Parts: sequence; C-alpha cells; structure tokens
Amino acid sequence: SDLQWTQPVKFVPSQADVVVFDAVTTPPPADLCHALRWFRHIQSYQNQKNSLPGVQKPLGQYGPAGVADTTSSSAPAAAEDDDDFDLFGSDEEEDAEAARLKEERLAAYAAKKAKKPAVIAKSSILLDVKPWDDETDMVKLEECVRSIQMDGLVWGQSKLVPVGYGIKKLQIGCVVEDDKVGTDVLEEQITAFEDYVQSMDVAAFNKI
Repeated sequence: SDLQWTQPVKFVPSQADVVVFDAVTTPPPADLCHALRWFRHIQSYQNQKNSLPGVQKPLGQYGPAGVADTTSSSAPAAAEDDDDFDLFGSDEEEDAEAARLKEERLAAYAAKKAKKPAVIAKSSILLDVKPWDDETDMVKLEECVRSIQMDGLVWGQSKLVPVGYGIKKLQIGCVVEDDKVGTDVLEEQITAFEDYVQSMDVAAFNKI
C-alpha cells in the first residue's frame, strides 16, 4: 500500500534554462559537447523564451543543494521544483538524434545500392537439332536456326555430329538472358522449320 505510481518526467526548456543561458556569455568549448548542445538548443528558443514554462529564480539557486549563493543575479525568486528542467538536454532529444542518424545512414545505403547495376541472369545452352533424314540440307537447317533473332539471345559455335545411318545432327550453342528467352520458346521456333527439323533437345544447360 506504500507503493505509488508516478508518471515519467518529460523534459522541456524552462525559465531555468533561460536564466542559465543569459548568464553564459559565450558558447561552451567543443570538448564540453553536452553543454554546447544544450547552449545551441536553448539558443533556438530565444524568440519564445518569455513563453517557456516555469518562473525564474536567482542564478545561484540552481547550483548544488547546501552551497551558498555567491552570484549577484537579481532575477526574481520563486519556488520551483528542480526536476522541471534539465540543463544538458533530455533522453528524448538523444533518441531523436539517434533516429535521425539512423535514417541518414539508411538513405545513404539505399542510394549506394541503387547506383549498382542490376545483375542479369544468363545461361549457356547447347542444343541438338535433328533433321528428318540423311538427305536434309544441314547448311540450310543451320541457316534457319540462326535466323531466329530475339532480345537476349546470342548464337554461338556449332558442329555436325553423326547419329547413325549417315544422319548428322546440328549441335549449336547459345547464350540467353533467363528473363527473356527460355528453352520452350527456342524449341517452338526451331521446330517451326518443319521442312528441315524433326526435333530439338537440350544437350547441356549451365547458369553463367
């Protein structure tokens, strides 16, 4: 029953910050990074300083408890809870700064990744194109095959390979872009030359 629930303290600039800021004539040196950040933060509120919450007290009353006031500040005194202000910024400000830095790094990474050229998937294919018989004009057959032109298709070397009974098949290589040319499309177009081509088979297929 002795436990009490308390709400988390939200740190905002107050009249206490204004009193201390007015007493500091120059920005703190760079090695006092937290004090310098506080100085710049309060400086950004100069046009609103009269509307900040709290009541100003003498400068010396913001020091450690039990230490006599040795300042000559004439700022009006008033009771104010010291927990209402934070001279060196708040955790919320640090979290916001960390979030901003993270967003900047993510944006830089995305920009760097976008500049890299996309990798095009390719395959090397070896085709066996079989004629009807030994009387098929193999020169004409190869001309028909090579006449097939598609975006993403490059024909390579070829040779005639004996299959028996005086019949030779055309073995021809090609390189294709996987997203543009498939073996089913090649087979459809090659077997369309039905006066010369009996069938087409894939002898080898390798990713590049």
